[in-house]
Amino acid sequence: MLIIGLTGGIGSGKSAVARCFSELGIPVIDADSVAREVVEPGLPALKEIEQRFGSQILASDGRLDRKQLRQIIFSDPQAKADLEAILHPRIRASMWELAHRQTTPYVILEIPLLVETGQNSSVDRVLVVDVPRQLQIERVCARDGMSPQEAATVIAAQIPRQRRLDAADDMIENTGTFSELHTQVENLHRKYLELASHNPA
Repeated sequence: MLIIGLTGGIGSGKSAVARCFSELGIPVIDADSVAREVVEPGLPALKEIEQRFGSQILASDGRLDRKQLRQIIFSDPQAKADLEAILHPRIRASMWELAHRQTTPYVILEIPLLVETGQNSSVDRVLVVDVPRQLQIERVCARDGMSPQEAATVIAAQIPRQRRLDAADDMIENTGTFSELHTQVENLHRKYLELASHNPA
């Protein structure tokens, strides 16, 4: 099975691209969804997070209070590193387990931090969804209700656009209509099916 790592900056349209692949019958395993699953109450990850950060990171129902946790790690690099040390290995293991359960010729791993975390070296191909910075800012403002300055700050905190593009094997330029986006995905779908047919077991 061919493993495709899908990534892109905030507001680039990763979710729309993932939806297109899903409509073509290709499984998409989303890192953000898996990240929510591994911290469900009763699982080891949540207990470790509580031990590290205290019961203040738990909501009244015993679930992880993500907003509270974000506030803690936002200005504390060590806290962020500690959280990642707890979560990232579990998220990766779960995603790969899910991937290898699939029976399709290829599978999509949707990982926003694919390049930042070095996981691009673990997949067969890296697919980057790219948009110009100004369009990225406009989309983030429209989607999340941020000001242009807030959106620019969030984008600046991510890795540079060029570094992500340098890691790409394939690229989708998401500047047009959804129909145009779907056409690009269909072209890549055919390419990936062809590559998968020659991919050694």
